[in-house]
Amino acid sequence: MADEILRIENLTHTYAGAPAAAVCDVNLTIRAGEYVAIIGANGSGKSTLARHLNGLLLPTRGQVRIAHADSRDPGALRKIRALIQMVFQQPDSQLIATVVEEDVAFGPENFGVAEAELPARVRAALEQVGMWEARQRAPHLLSAGQKQRVAIAGAIAVRPRILVLDEATTMLDPAGRARVLAILRDLHRQGLTILTITHDMDEAAQAERVIVMQRGRIVMDAAPRQVFARADELRALDLDVPLPVALAARLGLPLCLTAAELGVALRVRPQTQVLPALGQAPAENTPPLIRIEQLSHWYLRGLPNETRALDRVDGEVRRGAALGLIGATGSGKSTLLQHLNGLLPPQAGRVIVGEYDLAQPAPDVRAVRRMVGLIFQQPEDQLFEQYVGDDVAFGPRQLGLDKAEVRARVRAAMEWVGLGFDAYKDRLTNTLSGGERRRAALAGVFALQPQVLVADEPTAGLDPRARAETLNIFRRLHAQGTTLVITSHRMDDIAALCQRVLALAGGRVVAAGATREIFSRPAVLQTHGLDVPPVMQLAQTLREQGVSLGEGILSADELVAALGGDGDGGF
Repeated sequence: MADEILRIENLTHTYAGAPAAAVCDVNLTIRAGEYVAIIGANGSGKSTLARHLNGLLLPTRGQVRIAHADSRDPGALRKIRALIQMVFQQPDSQLIATVVEEDVAFGPENFGVAEAELPARVRAALEQVGMWEARQRAPHLLSAGQKQRVAIAGAIAVRPRILVLDEATTMLDPAGRARVLAILRDLHRQGLTILTITHDMDEAAQAERVIVMQRGRIVMDAAPRQVFARADELRALDLDVPLPVALAARLGLPLCLTAAELGVALRVRPQTQVLPALGQAPAENTPPLIRIEQLSHWYLRGLPNETRALDRVDGEVRRGAALGLIGATGSGKSTLLQHLNGLLPPQAGRVIVGEYDLAQPAPDVRAVRRMVGLIFQQPEDQLFEQYVGDDVAFGPRQLGLDKAEVRARVRAAMEWVGLGFDAYKDRLTNTLSGGERRRAALAGVFALQPQVLVADEPTAGLDPRARAETLNIFRRLHAQGTTLVITSHRMDDIAALCQRVLALAGGRVVAAGATREIFSRPAVLQTHGLDVPPVMQLAQTLREQGVSLGEGILSADELVAALGGDGDGGF
């Protein structure tokens, strides 16, 4: 049996002013070379636990020992931090240099790696995460997904014994996520101990061991097959199970943890084919509410490190439609979104929102922003008031509404997103969980009652239930007539919400059309670092294993129907 590398005994941590402990009486032992996934709903204590592993937080009570070094011993912290490297959920919190390769070199340099060895370490780490070509770029000009890969490279370059990742694939495109997971598997095969915190159940299923947390305590700790066999208990904890497990249950099959196991089980049972029609009804045939014409945008234009983010982009959004923007990290999605409500003015080309042409001198940007609400990729960027109610009220107050109307809008918006007005209006914003912060940010935009809601990665970092609830909020808004423009690296979110898709690569439009049509062209998507939704991937795997299935299956319900099953799909 491998040597013990991490031991946690009776760990309890209570944040100052918090009514309850974030982590309570946790006992945990990790052996060298293990691959462990930690899952739990937002606010379950996962990140708090992770921050104890290298001394970023110290126990209120209890003990954390890394390779027998106690985190409470100030003299041991340097040793501990050389042994254990962390990649945080928000990469901006650990990128400090002005150039990518300098940032990656920072860690090993500070741990005493010889100067002659640094270039080789930096190059190896950046090549592993696919960011070598961006080595001279400024980190703050990278997309969120690119920043995350640089952060992972910085951790790898230290060559620790333990790598802890806190939602490290959240902001990555499908190809980037697959690349990082492959890197983790390779590092694990080389003997590195991996602890990954994730809300993706399929990622957790790749680990050797799964730990489940609830309200600061460990409530399950077993192999993935044993944990995911307890589907009802997991859903009661606001979690879910991997897609093959869920589909096997709906089809009345034994537990299948992987697509291969599901294929074997399906080949021995009769199938009833119910094939979906290819294509999807377009949005209502009305004039475009937003038109994008030959839009180009450069960062640092005219400087030596000029970057072209958009290159003659054309597109339109019809009133009442739901448009999905997809693309690899750095493809220009976020830049395009920020043009839709005037945060970025057109440098070349036009953006026309309703009657307002944002390319004209002195456009009425205030009016455009009343029409188009924007949800940023990281909702904490939008929460700045001390209390939730005041934060949601900020926008309506800027519209000059009277006190009664502001209060009515705040109440309606908060209730809409599931944050009860009376229960949450006086809550401190910095005490909200990740899912609650996301909903508070949504409420702040909803209170403006925009005609168009533009959302950049609205479900990133959410636990399964919070993600399902957020998707349902968007569905209800769309059903009531709100026009949606959504970006996501989760192709299943796009499939669930959007009627049409526009795919970007290198700042250019590479595909546009009905959602089912675009996702029925996997080769085109994969060429540009994208992929089809997980259900379509699973369906293709089953076909390759000899299961008879038609083409164009877009959702779990369609796949279950095509396989002759029915029933409740859970979340």
